[in-house]
Amino acid sequence: MDHLRANGFRVKPVAVEDTAVMRKRLGIPEKLGGCHTAVIEGYAIEGHVPAREIRRLLAEKPVATGLAVPGMPQGSPGMESAKPQPYDVLLVDKNGRHSIYARYGR
Repeated sequence: MDHLRANGFRVKPVAVEDTAVMRKRLGIPEKLGGCHTAVIEGYAIEGHVPAREIRRLLAEKPVATGLAVPGMPQGSPGMESAKPQPYDVLLVDKNGRHSIYARYGR
């Protein structure tokens, strides 16, 4: 959340009892789950997605459910590390399929 705030996004934290239920409701497949779920302008944002890609999503407005960074990859926003690992930001479509939207650390 700090990364989003630092990049000009207004963040309103909401605690939920079961994040899997929230992901399912938003159309994010469980296998793409991360530790945070957000909604912005109707798009689901799952995991540690860089603000740059959220801005791109909002500018391009693709027909999609949203973006996901599965797991908690070292080097992603909020998971800064001396040993970052490569990770992908995935664009999730309305059927739960996904494609690579952006690559980091490759």
